[in-house]
Amino acid sequence: MQAARGTPLTGRAPAAGSQGAPGAGTSGGSAAQPAANRPGAQRRRRIGVLLAVAVLVLALDITSKLIVVANLSDRHIRLLGGFLTLRESRNPGAAFSLGTGETVLYSLIAITVIVVILRTSRRIRSVGWAVTLGLLLGGATGNLIDRIFRSPGPFRGWVVDWIQVPHWPVFNLADSAIVCGGILAVLLSARGIHLDGGRE
Repeated sequence: MQAARGTPLTGRAPAAGSQGAPGAGTSGGSAAQPAANRPGAQRRRRIGVLLAVAVLVLALDITSKLIVVANLSDRHIRLLGGFLTLRESRNPGAAFSLGTGETVLYSLIAITVIVVILRTSRRIRSVGWAVTLGLLLGGATGNLIDRIFRSPGPFRGWVVDWIQVPHWPVFNLADSAIVCGGILAVLLSARGIHLDGGRE
């Protein structure tokens, strides 16, 4: 006997909710997005990269300054045939001994930069920008710690510089991180890469 139209020949009725529903068995008709690729997870990973870079820069900067103050306060070391000199120098100005005499102002600028970076980190999806902002955050924090805790007083402290090359002001690892972060920011912007990882 011929089966009624729409009735399976096996005699089994279609499962409830599956008849006429394309992509049955998936949420909303499409495969669920893997948890690792969700925007929230990506943002957390990028923030983790930013903080890891910042902590590494800060740790290296603080450690190197402690070693320099303990061992190079009254002497200097020449390396690479005199091209590189390690010696302690106190800087009341900005990076590379620029703008001496405005220590309090530079302390306020550093605090502002740190706050802006932390607020901006919530929008980061790009690994490149995470590294860039991590370098800037670590460098700014390293020099700010000197300004807060070193003599002659809070927010007026002189930054410890210790790396000298010919025809260039004495600098430290925090200064180097800030410069590298600035260069990376220019390169990322030139390539049209945004904080969210999108491209122009």
